[in-house]
Amino acid sequence: MKPSVKVCGVKDPAFAAAAARRGVDYLGVIFAASSPRAVTGAAAQAVAAAARAARPSHPPRIVGVFVSHAVPEIVSLAAAVPLDVVQLHGRYDAAAVQAIQAAGREVWRLSAAPGDAGVGEDAALLDGRTADRCGGTGVRADWSRVAELKGRGLRVVLAGGLAADTARAAAATGADILDVNSSLETAPGEKSVAKLDEFLACCERAALLQ
Repeated sequence: MKPSVKVCGVKDPAFAAAAARRGVDYLGVIFAASSPRAVTGAAAQAVAAAARAARPSHPPRIVGVFVSHAVPEIVSLAAAVPLDVVQLHGRYDAAAVQAIQAAGREVWRLSAAPGDAGVGEDAALLDGRTADRCGGTGVRADWSRVAELKGRGLRVVLAGGLAADTARAAAATGADILDVNSSLETAPGEKSVAKLDEFLACCERAALLQ
């Protein structure tokens, strides 16, 4: 089964429109101030509007990435953009997840360690981390954990180290969504349509080979 594709760290409305026209399923906007890909609420609105206008019949879903933000701030931004999905990095418990879901948003939550059984999120995220950054690092996540999380009945979003040359292996893990970011860039936050085309072609070939 072909996994869905998410492109994260989108800042440019023109790129968002191009990605939408190419059938990308999810576009991620990052609200973590420390990220070189961080956007304001207004910039996220522009990205979302461009993507939705480019493919109005079946637009990509817009994912907001939050790192240790307070729940009221998350809910407010989710309504303002508007977001379809909230992706959580940091210490979020079941009450936080439920509050965001009650506001009408799907929730993805970082599964930071083996044995993390989840707290009611709609999907578990695996991502590569460094000492000071929890995503967008280009560091490969522990792909072996996909089977562990799927075995618990969770949908799995696989990020960290995804690129055109790893697309086939990533798809073979059984992850539901492949989340690509830094490998599509010419500079931090500057996405390349040509690199996106290469990645999508590799994903398509991987699906045909399965």
